[in-house]
Parts: sequence; C-alpha cells; structure tokens
Amino acid sequence: MKILKIIGIVIALLIVVAIAIPFFINVNSFRPQIESNLTSALGRPVKIGNLNLSLLSGSVGADQLSIAEDPKFGSGAFLEAKSLKVGVEMMPLIFNKQLNVTELVIERPEITLLRNRDGVWNFSSLGNQSGQTAKAPEKSSGSTPGNINVAKLDLSDGKITVGSMAGKRKPIVYDKVNVSIRNFSFSNAFPVVASAGLPGGGSLKIDGTAGPINPTDTALTPVQAKVNLNKLDLAQSALVDPELGITGSADFDGNLSSDGHTAKANGTLRATSLKLVPKGSPSSQPVQLVFTAEHDLQNETGKLAKGDIGIGKALAHLTGTYNMHGETTSVRMKLDGQAMPVDDLEAALPAVGVILPSGSKLKGGTLSVDLDAIGPLDKLVSTGTIRMSNTSLAGFNLGSKLAAISALSGKQTGNDTSIQNLSSDVRYAPEGTRLDKINLVIPALGTVTGAGTVSPSNALDFKMVANLSGGVTSGLTQMVGLGGKTSGGIPVTIGGTTSNPTFMPDMKGLAAGQLKGILSGGDKGNPLGALGGLFGKKKPKQ
Repeated sequence: MKILKIIGIVIALLIVVAIAIPFFINVNSFRPQIESNLTSALGRPVKIGNLNLSLLSGSVGADQLSIAEDPKFGSGAFLEAKSLKVGVEMMPLIFNKQLNVTELVIERPEITLLRNRDGVWNFSSLGNQSGQTAKAPEKSSGSTPGNINVAKLDLSDGKITVGSMAGKRKPIVYDKVNVSIRNFSFSNAFPVVASAGLPGGGSLKIDGTAGPINPTDTALTPVQAKVNLNKLDLAQSALVDPELGITGSADFDGNLSSDGHTAKANGTLRATSLKLVPKGSPSSQPVQLVFTAEHDLQNETGKLAKGDIGIGKALAHLTGTYNMHGETTSVRMKLDGQAMPVDDLEAALPAVGVILPSGSKLKGGTLSVDLDAIGPLDKLVSTGTIRMSNTSLAGFNLGSKLAAISALSGKQTGNDTSIQNLSSDVRYAPEGTRLDKINLVIPALGTVTGAGTVSPSNALDFKMVANLSGGVTSGLTQMVGLGGKTSGGIPVTIGGTTSNPTFMPDMKGLAAGQLKGILSGGDKGNPLGALGGLFGKKKPKQ
C-alpha cells in the first residue's frame, strides 16, 4: 500500500509541476527571438502571434504566422498561417530558459507563388540576405542561415495559389498541400515528401531530396525527385495557357533533377480525352508521350531531346527547342511520323481539329507526316508535308458527289472512296490551313490535283482538276480527250465545310475548252481535228 501511495504522490506532483511550469515560464518572451531567427533565415520580416507552452507535447504554439512578400511583387504576405507549432527541448527551456528548436509545423498555410514577365518567382529571394530590404531584428547567436538545423519541418493542410504578375491567366489554386522535410539545413541536402490536391480532383506526389539552398536564388536550389501526377486537368493546370484550348486529363510518372543551373525531366505522360485546338473535339483514343527534356533555369529556355508520341500502334517523334521567357512560350519543333496506321490515328484526328465528312470514317492504310512548328504557342505556324497511302474513306461516296465526272469515266465508285495515294504540302496557322500541291489518286476516278484552304470555321475553298485515267472509259471521253493521260482535266470547285463538302465540276468550262480545241484542229492526235475544215477553215493549197 505504501508503494501505491508513493506512486500516487509522485504522479500528483508531476501533474502539479506540469500545470505550474507554464505560469513560471513566460514563453511570449521568446517571441522576439523566434521572429528574429526566422527573419534572419528567410531574409524577410516574419511575425508570429501569441505563444503558449504545451509541456506534454514539448512544444510552443503560436496562433498566427506571416512571412512578408518580396517588395518587388507587392506589399501583401507571401505566407499566412492560422498557427505555428515550435518543438523545443524542454529541459534547457525549463532550467536555463534556453530555446532550442527541434521542429516547426506550419498548420493551414496559404502561400502565393507569383512569376513576373522575366520568369522570376517571388520565392526566389527567400533566404537571400543581400536581397533583404526590410530591417530585421538583431540576430541571435547561431541564427545565420548556414547554421540553422531543424529535425522536422512540416506544412500541413495548406493552400498554394500560383499566378502571374501580368495577370493574363487566372491564378491556379492547389489545396490539401502537405510538405514533410527532415533534417532541414540551408547548407546540406535534405529529404522532402510533398502532396497536393489538383484543380479538378487530381493529385500530386513528390518524393526526393533538395538542397543545399541556393544563397542567391532559392528557385535554383538542386533537386532530385520522383514525381507522380494523377488525373491532372490540363485546362485548369498552371502548365497550359487556357487560351490555347487544350483540355483533357493526364497521368504522369517521371523524374526531375536539377543541379541549380539545368533541370532535366523524363517520364511518361498519358492523356485521355485530349483536345489540342479550341474548335477540336476530345480524342477517344489515349495519347502517350514518352519524353526527355532539359531546361535552362536562368534563361528559361530548353530543348525536347526526346518526345515519342504514341496513339495505339502509331508512333511519331517530336523534338526541338522552346523559350519560356515572357508571358507566352515560343517553340521551334519538328514532328516526324512515318507509315503510321490510319486506324489508330482516326480516333485522335478530332483532337487536332480534323473533321471528316459526316458519317464517314478513315479505314486502313498508313499516314506519314513531316512538319515544322515555329512561333509562340498562341500564334503557332506549322508547315510541311503529309502523305496517305492505301486507305479508304468509308461511308463517303465521292462518285455520287461528282456524278457528271463518274458518268464520263464510266466507272462505279461504290459507297466508299478508296484512296491509293494522297500527298500535299501543308501550312497550318491561326488564320486557317492551306494545302498546296495536292495529289490525290482515286482508282475509281483517276488523279485529282490542286490547292485550297480550310478556314478556322472549317469552310472549304479548293480549286482542283480531275484527270480521268485507267479502267474502262467511254468512247465519248476518249474522243474529247479525257480518257488516258490528259494535260487538261475537269476543273472542280470544292466548297461547303469539312463535315459537308460540296463539289462543283465546271462541265461548261470543260466543254467550251474541248470544243475550241476540236474546232481549231490544233491537236493532231485528236480524231475529230479534221472536222475543223467543215467549219470554215480553208483547205491548204495543193
């Protein structure tokens, strides 16, 4: 019984001591020291609220925390938090009134990240003593950034707003932000684990190391990390300018490394329901990008060393350079894809704004592209060539659209349009698409050549010439010079829209031209050339 009484007395004394100690230790007296240490370390004024001591958790709590903004970005706060928890060593605090910090936990912080026109971030000056504009309190012993060591530094349930000083884009907000850092030091590398909720319901996870902190620009701090993005809404991300019309959901697994000068990224991005142009439609086929990129952190420029775009079994290669200096990114890229299966590409064509005639579908064959894209992303101009072979436009009867020509050729085209070859030079720009040197070989009709444009609203304006050749041709077409290889052909105007094209053969012009040739007798190979003499042409002298 005596032992139990002694234990009870000890416990009671401990409880009394625990209750009494906070009354004997004025933790608010440490507030200037904490503010001074943090201000010195961050290079910006730091303010904290009233402090309270929790003996059981071994920590000092503050009911408010604010870190000032870089004056170049405004006069508000860079970070504001509802509370701050400072872990301390209790024995030195109780007996020597010495504050030794072991951990910092910032709860529910709200952080604003801003980028100016020169590509500089507002967090770049954190920890930069030379950039400190406001006078900080006197430094305490051991408070220089290089000597600060914190075993645990956490941000819990935070919110980060990412925006631009130019104000062109709407700020992007990331919630549920949690960051866990261990053995933090300005002068050494330290492990970092971070997660965040993305706009639209996606998630971000980062696991790696960072540091040492760059003393002149925090944004240039070395980093090694694995990055995972799940269900990233491209339209609501900070990665894409919403005015470009790019939408879709993306997953990414990859690696990021930076030595403070050059950042390298590689991994696999898989996009679903992807749309790449404002008036396009989401692709029903997933698009995968396996890439390797290098980025110059100071010049805001970089290169895409590898960009393998996969759509089913179709594979194209995207390489080139980019410049992010300023509000709009400019690129100089090359897209090369050879003999890609049309069946795999067909479902992704709407994503780039290609609209086929209503009720039709491309089936079979291959497509090859060789394109160069140059300029700012919002005014991008792409030029090059396209080639398609041995495919068919199912559900579209070109012969019925060109009934007059089909009648001359004497051929039946069926319900589908078979395409032996199609080649063209292409120029795609915001004002529309132009196709030159079009050469279309349709076995049921012949060869169609010409040029034309597709407007941003998908209106067609093409001037083409149809040359009938091969197969069975009628005696009439042979007589007037349309059968076999011909230097003339039938003029055809293509109008309407890509979803409902119209074809207008110029049969009147054709007839007038052929009749003129017949009457002139100029074509020695024309069996009707001799008829010219019957229409007033003088006979040659004997």
